[in-house]
Amino acid sequence: MAGLDPEDWSGIRAMGHQMLDALFDRMEHVGEGPVWQPMPQDARDALKTGFPEQGQSLEELHSRFTDLVVPYGNGNTHPGFMGWVHGAGTPVGMLAEMLAGGMNANCGGRSHAANEVEREVIRWALSMVGMPEDGSGCLVTGSSMANFISIITASRAQNIALRSQGVGGCKMVGYAATTAHGCLPRAFDLAGFGSDALRRVPVLADHRMDLVALKRMIREDREAGYTPFMVAGTAGTVDCGAIDDLAGIEAIARENGLWFHVDAAFGALACLSSRFQKALSGIEKADSLAFDFHKWAQVPYDAGCVLVRDRKAHAAAFAQSLDYLTREPRGLASGAPWFCDFGPDLSRGFRALKVWMTLGHYGSHRMGEMVEACCDLAANLAHRVQTTPGLVLLAPVTLNIVCFGIEDLSDQDVSELVQDLHESGVAAPSTTRINGRLAVRAAIVNHRTTTADTDRMLDAVIALAAGRRV
Repeated sequence: MAGLDPEDWSGIRAMGHQMLDALFDRMEHVGEGPVWQPMPQDARDALKTGFPEQGQSLEELHSRFTDLVVPYGNGNTHPGFMGWVHGAGTPVGMLAEMLAGGMNANCGGRSHAANEVEREVIRWALSMVGMPEDGSGCLVTGSSMANFISIITASRAQNIALRSQGVGGCKMVGYAATTAHGCLPRAFDLAGFGSDALRRVPVLADHRMDLVALKRMIREDREAGYTPFMVAGTAGTVDCGAIDDLAGIEAIARENGLWFHVDAAFGALACLSSRFQKALSGIEKADSLAFDFHKWAQVPYDAGCVLVRDRKAHAAAFAQSLDYLTREPRGLASGAPWFCDFGPDLSRGFRALKVWMTLGHYGSHRMGEMVEACCDLAANLAHRVQTTPGLVLLAPVTLNIVCFGIEDLSDQDVSELVQDLHESGVAAPSTTRINGRLAVRAAIVNHRTTTADTDRMLDAVIALAAGRRV
């Protein structure tokens, strides 16, 4: 049977260079053209070719990619993208993805260099947030999976019998602020506890968890026969970027014998800046922590990370002993513990290379400067909002997220305005609700974004709002 490699490598080599040149051209000019544009139906239909019986040339496939896929991307590489919290990528990360694809390493286990790269990345991550470097962790798809792994680990640390007997009627409950990300109640659901087992703690006027309410809720649950097992603080809330009082939450967790988890999906990278060390105080005491390298660290998607202080507790939640996955003292099957011992995935790609190369190339100092630059842009944007008639700042700007309202417009008007802004190609913010009011939400995560981009976005908002008030 014929193999899949070319008989003559010169053609695919030349095509590979052509593809790489096209990638660099697009990245060099990434700020030109619209941030986003809707994909027309004819382009969608052109991708519906059915499962191919006969192969096509690489040149033809690349042409279709260039014409039908590239123009209609998500837009997060463009400096005008300010929606949600999406990293923008770098040329270094792009090259690392290519190199990792060439190795095609399975990083679920066994003894090989790709796993050593991931172990080094985990040591870097532990060091970045101040957790002990003898802790454990692994790279995953994103913070949703990292939070899920943390909840599984926390519950099994409290009751290891859950692994074999299931959650049953154990009545275990955890706590997070009402502003916590939706992946946390989903993780409680997937873990078998039910989403209601995650108690949602009220927040104060500054959008941080109310610690008095947390204490009361723990006490009331225990009196009602429930078993509290964890509390999750947030470093950079999804709506406005607030940072919970992590040190205060940690103290309550210790007092009550609870696992202390931190969801720091994008806020963890603020640890690279001395400016935010006080606000993040307590993050280093986390029992587990979830964050994404593909957000503020600008690593290409996907590259989430879970960190756990107690390596033994982490492995106890996931490690399996199976005949066909026997760990040996030497040979390819050595190198235990394997990364499949720290999460549900046995098949795992070489995510670590793009993290290792990105952080290794730019260094922590330059990455910290980038984080501060994003926060400075957000502060500048907030100032413009506060000094512009008809606009109102709806939440304090703690890090890099600016949420503002538009006077005299209904929530529906604001929603339509943001959709109009997207379709204009000028900028792409998102929306959220602050105290029940629909807000325009600009998250400055892109290292390419400048004041010119935020000003262009705000000027477009002002113009669109004026048109809707007429």
